[in-house]
Amino acid sequence: MNLPAGIALPNDAPAAGTCVKIERPEAGLALVRLDPPHRKMPVFDLALMRDFALALDELEADKGLRAVVIAGREPLTFVAGADVDVIASITDRALARELGRFGELLFDRVARLSVPTVAAVGGPVPGGACELALAARWIVLADDKRSRIGLPEVRLGILPGWGGSQRLPRRIGTPAALEAILTGRLYGPREALKLGLVDRLAAPENLVRIASDLALGREMPRSFKKPLPARIVDSNSLARSFVERQVRTKLERETHGHYPAPFAALELVLRATSTPLEQGLEAEADALATLAISPECKSLVTLFRLSEEAKKTKFLADGSEGKRLARIGVIGAGVMGAGIARLAAEKGVTARLSDVARAPLDAALHVHRKEVGRQLAKRRVQKHEADAALDRLELTEGLVGFDRCDLVVEAVVERLDVKQKVLGELARRMADDALLATNTSSLSVDSIAEGLPHPERVVGMHFFNPVAQMPLVEVVRGKRTADWAVAAVAKLALELGKTPVICADVPGFLVNRLLGPYLDEAARLFVAGVDPEHIDSLARDFGMPMGPLELLDEVGFDVAAHAAESLAAAYGPRMHSAKLIHDALAAGLKGKKGGAGFYLHALDPKTKKAKRGAVNPAMARFVAPGKRTIDYGEATILDQLFLTMLNEAARCLEEGVVAGPRELDLASVFGMGFAPFRGGLLRWADTLGAKDALARLRRIAGAPDVLARPEGAARFQPAMLLQTMAEHGGRFHG
Repeated sequence: MNLPAGIALPNDAPAAGTCVKIERPEAGLALVRLDPPHRKMPVFDLALMRDFALALDELEADKGLRAVVIAGREPLTFVAGADVDVIASITDRALARELGRFGELLFDRVARLSVPTVAAVGGPVPGGACELALAARWIVLADDKRSRIGLPEVRLGILPGWGGSQRLPRRIGTPAALEAILTGRLYGPREALKLGLVDRLAAPENLVRIASDLALGREMPRSFKKPLPARIVDSNSLARSFVERQVRTKLERETHGHYPAPFAALELVLRATSTPLEQGLEAEADALATLAISPECKSLVTLFRLSEEAKKTKFLADGSEGKRLARIGVIGAGVMGAGIARLAAEKGVTARLSDVARAPLDAALHVHRKEVGRQLAKRRVQKHEADAALDRLELTEGLVGFDRCDLVVEAVVERLDVKQKVLGELARRMADDALLATNTSSLSVDSIAEGLPHPERVVGMHFFNPVAQMPLVEVVRGKRTADWAVAAVAKLALELGKTPVICADVPGFLVNRLLGPYLDEAARLFVAGVDPEHIDSLARDFGMPMGPLELLDEVGFDVAAHAAESLAAAYGPRMHSAKLIHDALAAGLKGKKGGAGFYLHALDPKTKKAKRGAVNPAMARFVAPGKRTIDYGEATILDQLFLTMLNEAARCLEEGVVAGPRELDLASVFGMGFAPFRGGLLRWADTLGAKDALARLRRIAGAPDVLARPEGAARFQPAMLLQTMAEHGGRFHG
């Protein structure tokens, strides 16, 4: 079985036969170990696929073979899916299809072996690794919190293309397969067992032994029966049509038509149980070929690679890792502080939460217990893990015990004197090498560190709200912040499941600095008479998770006004904001937290959360009087929203706020929700071209309504970097 002709092995690929080892632990049993010497964490690259095909040649020719177990080099090291570098490099549809068919046929050979086959897997088992496991007769998963199995391909803009879209519905039923594939979820051991995705759990040290017993018949497999609703959907075309309508409506609402992969996966999964396997595999290969070369796939794969690159921020220049911060303190039990402490406790880090009042501490503990209980009910954690997570959250109304913390994050009121006082008191109590972190969103890290002993250990650790959901943490390096402090905080962010991006200590850091003019332009469009729902719907259609006016409601007018004042004080005329938010605040409007902003917000009796309603008629008083003289078309609105953001991004690169365009794109997506299918703010700009972006900016800068504003000319004056790129045909990304 030859590799696809259009893809060549790299020159440094290991010799044939070295990536897969066949062991013979007892008569008739073949233990196939995937153990490529050239990778710390194996992936299905061309070398591994080549050698797996060679191993299957040997197994198929073995007349004395009684059973096969497929395992990794260690119980918690199997294969981390397909090689994303190969996916990123393919631009030819025929070649993409050939690679998909190669994987399908390779794994189909496993399914067609005449003897029992068992996949003994553990640790990360995503994508192609899961598809290989699905081709085996039974799957045994290591019972360890590090084990995660599933099919996350839609997150990369593709679909399971090596048989997963066909084998998973046959195994667990169409409804559960749709949930697994369309969400791209990775399941923990207990969830996977309940779902029927795996047949048996085993302690890591017993993984291969139990898999061998199962393969040789010394242990009987667990009997799994699909739920009745799944059996009805699998066998009834009318039921499948009903499911399709429901799921398609949901996808259209969530994706706004920007992500083709979920829709392609929906069609394949729905037809899997009523289609012969080989026909289904052919259709799967066709769909994969189209998706793999799509711009959406290339953008999402790029973001995945950027998030993997961000993991390197925990390393120092000499290659060593930053120190682990096993015990942290958090000062301030408000929304942000409580969220940080709860997240740390859930992720295995002991967190001591302090506040001057008891009520917010009790509220934080209540939410923590509720969330841990929810995870326990869903079998995402075991009882002893849930108990440990509860024990790791410690509460106090003082600073007792903070001297034992490796790091303390302050999340108190946004006042410089208050933050300096809090950190000064902590500095007197804590070890000289204990880190002092601030969650400030608007104050200077250097200013906060002024006068503190050992200012090299003061660093910004800026989380975004809501803490549990937002994936980005800005790690802010002050002028005196030490490299070891930055690496340690980045490592902590990764341990908490966040993506760190290192930023310079400038007002607004990166994300809030980019958001400022974007939100202000939306407010000015509203004052000019543009319907708020129209503004927000255009932004959502562009790919943003919510519109800018919805976001202002979510953030709160008080927070938005404070941030706007800070940016204006730092950057001058181009950041001067409209009076709208201040006027609305003076009129008693606060946004979602007060029940009314641009929209009305009412408490949903079922979810107990505020739900957005109609446009708030009270905001009409802030619309400029008289007949509107400017015709704001859709293109003009989008340009005013996003080109002002792009212009500020170019200035951030000029100033070295982040290391480069890749980091800025990652932060734009993970911190503000910039359309992922566009690959980030600067990758989108590259699709426009610098000349086009420059011409549009100049056109806006010359518009009468913009010229009439105090900040208009400055805000839309093109950054020098954009002008240089336009002159020389440059791009942000190469």
